[in-house]
Amino acid sequence: MTKKDAIIAATLELLTEKGVHNTPMSEIAKAAGTGMGTIYNYFPNKDLLINDIYLRIKEKEESLFLKVETDKPIKTQFENYFTIIIEFFIDNPLYFKFMEQLQASPIITEESKVKGGKSVELVSILLKNGQEDRIIKNIEIEELLMFIGGAISAYLRWYFNKPHKTPPSIKNQVQMVWDAIKE
Repeated sequence: MTKKDAIIAATLELLTEKGVHNTPMSEIAKAAGTGMGTIYNYFPNKDLLINDIYLRIKEKEESLFLKVETDKPIKTQFENYFTIIIEFFIDNPLYFKFMEQLQASPIITEESKVKGGKSVELVSILLKNGQEDRIIKNIEIEELLMFIGGAISAYLRWYFNKPHKTPPSIKNQVQMVWDAIKE
């Protein structure tokens, strides 16, 4: 692991455990096993470090959608997308906790939000294609994305807060969300 990777991993863990304001750069340096100067060589301030992590997670999200087979029916594509994104966050709980904490934070710059928005471009295309084929309700794409994202976040919060981790019941969630957005 490079020093930069160690800094990012330590920051992700500390921020999700203690929060943004309770995590000083000195504690990040200590957890990463590096000096403050090294951190500042990579990231001039904590906000830039946080934005870097945000964009890294968004890039990983975007790459997930490449697994969705676009030659399949719209419903199958949607089911695959929904399942893949939930499984991604179940496999990476720190990513989910980080995004939950910082998604609406003023720390995330407008530039990062625009770049991060690319992570749902393929889903937007899927929804638009579904609307053109009269399979998905004719509702603003942004509103559909907000609804779907809210369902994903609510499910993941429920899943992570369950006292006993049982295999996720994603199939029911997929069906309920699909029923809500289909014509």
